[in-house]
Amino acid sequence: MINIKKNDTVFILNGKDKGKTGSVIEVLPKKNQIKVSGIAIVIKHAKARKQGEPSEIIKKEDYIDISKVMPVCTSCKKPARVSFTISENNKTRTCVRCKENF
Repeated sequence: MINIKKNDTVFILNGKDKGKTGSVIEVLPKKNQIKVSGIAIVIKHAKARKQGEPSEIIKKEDYIDISKVMPVCTSCKKPARVSFTISENNKTRTCVRCKENF
């Protein structure tokens, strides 16, 4: 089960953006990949396809593996592992560090 959802704040553990934080834009659970705002920026060169249309350089976020990020707890504001607690037909994510719900 994936413990990261859309709009979560995550901490980057390794790679060229190590130590940065950002919010999750998109999650691909079958591929175990996520897209984080401001992280893993790639540059694409777009060629003009019609006359009068300008060529351009596009900077956008690329997907990174879920194992390279750790969710940031909303209460203690630190990267933490996630545990799941089941109570009254609800499954909630809980911070291992401070025992608060996400």
